Amino acid sequence: MAPKCPSWLDKEAKREWKRVAPELERLGLLTVVDGAALAAYCQAYARWKQAEEIIKREGMTVTTETGYVMPHPAVKIAEKSMQLIRAFCAEFGLTPSSRGRMSLPEQKEEDEFEEFLRRGKAKKPSSG
Repeated sequence: MAPKCPSWLDKEAKREWKRVAPELERLGLLTVVDGAALAAYCQAYARWKQAEEIIKREGMTVTTETGYVMPHPAVKIAEKSMQLIRAFCAEFGLTPSSRGRMSLPEQKEEDEFEEFLRRGKAKKPSSG
């Protein structure tokens, strides 16, 4: 059973939850105890996106009153958020390399072709 999306998540974080949670649940990688980790991932994603939008709008640097040019504070927020996202992606198998290292729970549904083959073996006429 998958956890419910927390009501307190940022709007963009809720959108990300709705994007990834169904697939994680389908793969058997999301249970009710994973709610906090998924919420943290989604909130980090939302924060990263917001910081990137600020950088796009305001630029990568700011100039202080004394004329010193320094990185925009949103750059640090974006970098930290990306680090968190990368860590959570590895935990949930949200990257190709992390999925390759995971052993997914066995799927309960039988493939249609496998079912066809199984039925075919049971219905073979006996020679006699």
